[in-house]
Amino acid sequence: MTSTPFRTVSARTLSAGIERWPIAGSFTISRGAKTEAVVVVAEIRQGNLIGRGECVPYPRYGETPEATLAAIQAMLGPLADGMDRTTLQAKMPAGAARNALDCALADLEAKTASDRIWNLLGRPAPEPRTTAYTISLGTPEAMAEASAKASHRALLKIKLGGDGDGERIKAVRKAAPASELIVDANEAWTEDDLAANLAACADAGVTLVEQPLPAGKDAALARIKRPIAVCADESVHARASLEGLRGRYDAVNIKLDKTGGLMEALAMAEEARALGFEIMVGCMVATSLSMAPAMLVAQDARFVDLDGPLLLARDRDRGLRYEGSLVYPPDAALWG
Repeated sequence: MTSTPFRTVSARTLSAGIERWPIAGSFTISRGAKTEAVVVVAEIRQGNLIGRGECVPYPRYGETPEATLAAIQAMLGPLADGMDRTTLQAKMPAGAARNALDCALADLEAKTASDRIWNLLGRPAPEPRTTAYTISLGTPEAMAEASAKASHRALLKIKLGGDGDGERIKAVRKAAPASELIVDANEAWTEDDLAANLAACADAGVTLVEQPLPAGKDAALARIKRPIAVCADESVHARASLEGLRGRYDAVNIKLDKTGGLMEALAMAEEARALGFEIMVGCMVATSLSMAPAMLVAQDARFVDLDGPLLLARDRDRGLRYEGSLVYPPDAALWG
């Protein structure tokens, strides 16, 4: 971990650092492969209490670990002056850096009150949820082999990538006949192959297709009859992006790194439901510290994809408990 030392300013101090967590094997989507998860962790200390938050800078949105770290460090003064989560929303744009600080402040608030964050927010205690398990993009044969090994899981998320996707999803379905399938094209399809790929997914009994077309080039979704539900990911960020998705998408994928934290994610989920969207809660590949706040949003979501720690070679201490396809709410020692 590359970190900055604690600096004492008023009653609060801030520490932030970049961490690298090896992935078990590799993780491949349409934009490429990676062998490690790079996260940024923020820690806010007040007295002998520390609130923690983790984020994943995403190059797709122009974020880098170094710039995210600098953006977090720039909030030292406002934090020392007592900045709360509401003020944070106005001081920083939505994105990974704000997410880390928002979640760290929520964790600190819970520890200060000696209570759980959901009680402080007036929400029911979270319960275990069924999470998807991701199958990386590869050849039909490789994806079938990986799917067969995971076929005991209730929900599989299949990464697709364009040419040959019909054969991929057909092979996956044969290898995992009992699993519910959702797929994620990560913007790799085109208007020319959209109908054929949606049909192939429908034939394979896929429940949901995530972000088939590039963000900003998805108007065709409003012109066709969609045989299965389509979910926005790269096309949706915070609440302001929801209205423009009506007629094109049936669901939205809420990720805290996109919304800029738990506060906006919860508000976004409420507004999305009011607009008629199904809710999916997603994640980047990261540790349990990233997944823990998202468990609150996951309680009312139709689809939950919080398998990031399962894709790592190891998770952080006191991580979330996974039993089969179930993921359990965090202990206070981890977050919240």
